[in-house]
Amino acid sequence: MSTIDTAPPDSTALQIPLARNASIDGMDAYRALVTEANQDYEAFWARLAREHLAWHRPFTKVLNDTDAPFYHWFEDGELNASYNCLDRNLINGLAEKTAIVFESDDGKLTHVTYQALYHRVCRLANALRARGVKKGDRVVIYMPMSVEGVVAMLACARIGAPHSVVFGGFSAKSLHERIVDIGACAVITADEQVRAGKTLPLKTIVDEALAMGGAAGIKTVAIYRRTGGQIPWINERDKWLHELEAAQPDTCEPEWVGAEHPLFVLYTSGSTGTPKGVQHSTGGYLLWAAATMKWTFDIKPEDVFWCTADIGWITGHTYICYGPTAVGATQVIFEGVPTYPNAGRFWEMIQRHKVSIFYTAPTAIRSLIKSADANHAVHPDSFDLSSLRLLGTVGEPINPSAWTWYARHVGGGRCPVLDTFWQTETGGHMISPLPGVTPLVPGSCTLPMPGIDAAIVDETGEEVPNGNGGVLVIRKPWPSMIRTIWGNPERFRQGYFPGELGGKLYLAGDGAIRDRDTGYFTITGRIDDVLNVSGHRLGTMEIESALAAHPLVAEAAVVGRPDETAGEAIVAFVVLKAERPSGADAKRVADELRAWVGKEIGPIAKPKDIRFGDAMPKTRSGKVVRRLLRSVAKGEVISQDTSTVENPAVISQFADAA
Repeated sequence: MSTIDTAPPDSTALQIPLARNASIDGMDAYRALVTEANQDYEAFWARLAREHLAWHRPFTKVLNDTDAPFYHWFEDGELNASYNCLDRNLINGLAEKTAIVFESDDGKLTHVTYQALYHRVCRLANALRARGVKKGDRVVIYMPMSVEGVVAMLACARIGAPHSVVFGGFSAKSLHERIVDIGACAVITADEQVRAGKTLPLKTIVDEALAMGGAAGIKTVAIYRRTGGQIPWINERDKWLHELEAAQPDTCEPEWVGAEHPLFVLYTSGSTGTPKGVQHSTGGYLLWAAATMKWTFDIKPEDVFWCTADIGWITGHTYICYGPTAVGATQVIFEGVPTYPNAGRFWEMIQRHKVSIFYTAPTAIRSLIKSADANHAVHPDSFDLSSLRLLGTVGEPINPSAWTWYARHVGGGRCPVLDTFWQTETGGHMISPLPGVTPLVPGSCTLPMPGIDAAIVDETGEEVPNGNGGVLVIRKPWPSMIRTIWGNPERFRQGYFPGELGGKLYLAGDGAIRDRDTGYFTITGRIDDVLNVSGHRLGTMEIESALAAHPLVAEAAVVGRPDETAGEAIVAFVVLKAERPSGADAKRVADELRAWVGKEIGPIAKPKDIRFGDAMPKTRSGKVVRRLLRSVAKGEVISQDTSTVENPAVISQFADAA
């Protein structure tokens, strides 16, 4: 790969200053931390763990790497995540500080102090215990964005019950797969959720999922009454959340757990079709959530922090539930969408709540650019955004033009833009600008966090020179890393520490390149069959399997293509059991298949483009030639060698179907 220029022509005109008095203040301070980690890796992490976390029983062992890649950190120490996020703030005099400012879809506001949040968490923790949930039992959370969702996560942590949050946009089938795989004993959900003025069912989807079988372990379905809408009810199993909590005391002794005790399992799409349960520990994960809140976001006592993610994704775990509360921050939580009731909602909320740190996805930024260009009333220039001091992006690389617009019109040219690279599996930021340290380059996530040994290697695991592209790896374990894939340690080993790279390098699954002069990292895209749609990872095999399950479909292949708004769009190539449709018939069948995928997986997995052919382009050995389908999806002229394709004529069919 050749070198790339990540900066647009006018980016230097912004002259964005570094933050003053930041947690890491200046490049010399950054280099000192990097040197400390290099000189004594274990001592570096031990110091951070003692500084950022409260331990019930102090650890004496830092890293156990005797069974690599199944690394253990601080394993003889004991702590509780809920205690660290709540009790410690009360002890430190923050009881009356606002923990959460919740804004509902219709604009109603709820303010929750740390004292009130503590009592709500304790009541639910006691209620779960009263229903028989104990340390080590798994609880699935299928909730709307709400204070109750955060309370549910922290309540599970308080009693040592690992939680698995499932995004509220996933289908009954997707929910069922996760409930069964993790062996859950309880589900916490809501009657309905509200998005853009519309109510969407949740409890009904839970019932549908449980009716699919294999979930006999579910003894409790606790329901948050969000709308009061009509829902099915099963006596004994179904309980209103407020009624469960009402009978409970508002204090609850935390369950002290070992640092390696699973805090949560979060399912993410993989290239094999079946979702994989990423398991995170308590101690290592919480350490990095707290440290990155301080380093990346430079969190101060007076800040108002707003991460626009959903708790169903890792960003919502780390930078809504655990990170902000671990450092005693005030944060905004939003139920709705950025375009309702109009596309100025984000800017109006920043103005209203005096948000100082704003963290959102490039997809949202790109969609709001279009709206702002079309209507000045919803342009960020029409709002008072002077409270902002830091901006961040997450979920996918941000293209330089969107970066520049974001920096200029939202940040006023004065706010550092933190283009954060990390994954579900890493638990927190891995490569990111630091506001008091890093000169910015649009499109680049710049330099690794202190303690993170990132490199770019070739197919054999050898590091490539700066300026050459390759595969992003992490060469040393770090505390917040994935511990295993739930119930499938071999899949973990093969997927993240592949033998072809020597078995000791963590494979991020992304391509990257480093600048020849600065050493800055730029992420160039996924190297596996996982699509990144609006910051959400979706496995191609998962979507293909859903399509193939439709009675009309004989075969399906799914690829991604660049999309101006979503970053990557899903393109499906389909062979039907009947004749290839055309015209209105093709549109009708495509609409039916989109709806089917939405039901099987969720609306985010619906293909944007569905094309029909008489057959798939395959090699003589029967392998689908996906490189050709990717070119077709992008609208490229096929100049590649097609001599190995048994039926090259079908390529034209798919191309003509665009």
